[in-house]
Amino acid sequence: MSFDNISSYAATLGGGFFVGIVIGYAVKKVIKIVAVIVGLFLAGLAYLQSQQIASINWNKLQTVSEGALATVANLTMQTPGISASSSDIHAAATASIAMTSFGIPLTGSMSAGFTIGFFKG
Repeated sequence: MSFDNISSYAATLGGGFFVGIVIGYAVKKVIKIVAVIVGLFLAGLAYLQSQQIASINWNKLQTVSEGALATVANLTMQTPGISASSSDIHAAATASIAMTSFGIPLTGSMSAGFTIGFFKG
């Protein structure tokens, strides 16, 4: 191992860690803002119903929100199809070689940084 390799790995680890912290912090803040907006909206609906200005069918609202959450959950769990052409196999082999030398330290440090940023956010 030369000094260039060590500095490259250090830059990859440090950069991935820093980017992970920033992304984790931002994701947590966005989730908090969305939760506050949804909470205020539902509180507003409850207030309007208590003042008999609006009539809310809470069972229908629950059914619609469960359907929306199920749709979002299904979209995040789908995986793209795999084709087996020779160019795709060569690209996968090249990507796996790149992953062993660059991707694993980057994703590992980024996931650690994301976790820390998410908890601190």
